[in-house]
Amino acid sequence: MLLIKWCMRIYWVLFFSIGVAKIQAQVTPIVMEDDGAVELNAGPLKRKLRADKMGLRTEVLSVSGRNMIVGETPELSFRIYRAVPNKAPEGLSEAIGTDGAISLKDDLAETDELLVNSDHVGNVQQIAWKQVATCSASTWGTEFDAHKIISFQPELDVHQLRVRYRCNTDDLAGLAVNVVYEIHEDYPAIRKWIEIINNSELWLKVDSLTIDDLCLSGDYRNVIDLTPSDRGAVSSIRAFSDNGQTHGLLQVSEIPSALRVISDEGAMGYHLDHFEWVLGPAEQFKSEPVFTYAYTGPSIKTISAVSTALDRTVETHFQRYLQQVVGIKTFDPALSVPLWCSWSNYGPLINDHNMRTAADIAADIGIKTLLLDAGWSEANTPNAIARFSVVPDTANFPNFSQTMAYLRDKGLNAGLWVTCFRHPERSADLKALPTAYSYPKVERDGALAMSYASNWRFYYANDLIGLYDRYHATYFKQDLTNIKFGDIARGHDSRTHKESMLRGLRGLFEAQDAIAKMAPDVHLELTHEIYWGTPGTPCDVAALKHAHYFHVPPNDYAGAGNPRQRASAQSFPDVDSLRARLIAGCWNARRQFFAHRGLPLRSIEYYGAATVNFQGSLTPKIQQRQLCSWFMGVPSVFAGDLESLSEVNKSIYREGFALLNRLNRQYNVYSCFQFSGVPAPTDTDWHWWGKLNEQGFGAVVVMRGDGGESARNINIPWVRPEGTYRVRTCFTNRDKGVFSGEELIHGKMALALGHYGQEILEIMPANR
Repeated sequence: MLLIKWCMRIYWVLFFSIGVAKIQAQVTPIVMEDDGAVELNAGPLKRKLRADKMGLRTEVLSVSGRNMIVGETPELSFRIYRAVPNKAPEGLSEAIGTDGAISLKDDLAETDELLVNSDHVGNVQQIAWKQVATCSASTWGTEFDAHKIISFQPELDVHQLRVRYRCNTDDLAGLAVNVVYEIHEDYPAIRKWIEIINNSELWLKVDSLTIDDLCLSGDYRNVIDLTPSDRGAVSSIRAFSDNGQTHGLLQVSEIPSALRVISDEGAMGYHLDHFEWVLGPAEQFKSEPVFTYAYTGPSIKTISAVSTALDRTVETHFQRYLQQVVGIKTFDPALSVPLWCSWSNYGPLINDHNMRTAADIAADIGIKTLLLDAGWSEANTPNAIARFSVVPDTANFPNFSQTMAYLRDKGLNAGLWVTCFRHPERSADLKALPTAYSYPKVERDGALAMSYASNWRFYYANDLIGLYDRYHATYFKQDLTNIKFGDIARGHDSRTHKESMLRGLRGLFEAQDAIAKMAPDVHLELTHEIYWGTPGTPCDVAALKHAHYFHVPPNDYAGAGNPRQRASAQSFPDVDSLRARLIAGCWNARRQFFAHRGLPLRSIEYYGAATVNFQGSLTPKIQQRQLCSWFMGVPSVFAGDLESLSEVNKSIYREGFALLNRLNRQYNVYSCFQFSGVPAPTDTDWHWWGKLNEQGFGAVVVMRGDGGESARNINIPWVRPEGTYRVRTCFTNRDKGVFSGEELIHGKMALALGHYGQEILEIMPANR
């Protein structure tokens, strides 16, 4: 028992402070030697570089003295080509371009999918590319020399090292490469990016760019993804550790969407299939940053699981680094959640009447934002899923301003669905910017996909600001697939089809930043579809630097019946099967939230918690399971036919949303998530997680699946051991008593739940 108490005290120290991760003031972050050796010191993380006439390489990458790499690493690598003939690649137009267009059609399955027809689409750019060099920094001394090493502080507590090489060959004279390393005091992290400058007379192209060409030792290749690797994209946060998980590295990439690679050996760069960049004379390319973040500490056995250094790091100071250094958006989710979306059971068939009715119910049950999904704006054909403008559909909304005013009068924030498709004859965009669509053309229900690699991105941003100004819309869901199909239209920014992938994503981000600057109280959501495909890629670090919310794949209609039909038009003789699907939807949500645990879960939107009742399918217990499951992040998004809800259903939602709002007001729980030292999510046994602030106050959510014991001792490792706490059950409203912090840490509190039962424990000051 004494050993357990000692271990838990160590645990608490590691949890509530940066501890071993904190950079000691007496350690110099950058130490440069005369022979070209450089030491980068970030607390327990140390990187030893050598820059000499042979090139640039990492000799040691260590965590608390343990070297994590095999031999010396190449540091970075890329291939370079020159244009033949030597001139700028020209974009295409319909007169000289491809034959045909990419056509898109929705496939209305269990989740939303897209049927793509790209027959007869080709690329006829009249430029050939001749490879002239394969550059690897560790051995590029034959092509590059005159290296320069500069160490400086761009701001207080920030240290940068810049290593510059210039090419010495006739073919590439004027080419320079900057390798930049950055350390922020108090964090065990080294951030890195590449700058390639072309001061030659040649038109060049770069591909196969690996920003950090590491090869971790086989002893440290136990890989855990902290955002999903799925649907064509590799995780943006990958943990590499030893077998005991006491020493390891987080390899993190800020490259967006499917363009990112983090290999199983730890190398980070761009995906060969989706990235290249053209450099004309006097142009330069700056890569997205990547970074290495160290973690170290004991694995501590608790009464229910094992607490690892990785988990403790991810849920504490790593989150602060993402926000304070990387620039993940910080915001108050309570301004927009709970959120209800009109898509399930309404589809595009929304109108003034049914949305006013929905608003009445939404306001009554405690919804904060009502999101009008596809259907509020004009379409090429009646009742089409794909909409092509930001002009209201007057057939269904005769006076859209009055509809929006009605929502506000009910105390609701108004959200609007928007897309990147515009009609060639009816949209104002293409009258102002006739060539702003992507080429090869991407067609969907007569509308054309617009290009974020053109000046239309600024027109688009101003359109959304116009909706904010005219209708007081404060939430935008941005949807539908375009960027992944590429754009080489004449006059647009991208010079090749593959280059347009990164230019398009950067343009999408630029639009988000422009909107945020002009309307800072607007919350922006990116969907997995606009970010890549249908279904698209999971959320990543890059997206949350520019958007508040990310709608992760897949769209989940579990328990909603036919998502394109109102509840009153459907009949289900087997209500039990619907209940099972509703429960499965809750489990799906928790799995997706947990799979994104490397990111702030307040930004993860999982679609959706079905607010629809077929002959009693939606029971109070299932509603509470929804509330708990989505409370792993925040209550977004709820969707389904609100008119089907019984008075009991409304009461449960009303009380549940009020509870979550109160907990957030008192303890700021929406910004918290703890998972170390307790069971991982399951739907066959017990698991729980924390939503506790730094004082240890807030909520612990406990869930039981279809098995497990009838009662469990619940350990809460995240409270302060010297503190004293009162615990109350929120659903059953029972005072569990007053406990010391050590008693809660050791699991002295027991809880009984039935099959598929759940409870929210409020952890409050003892004198409450």
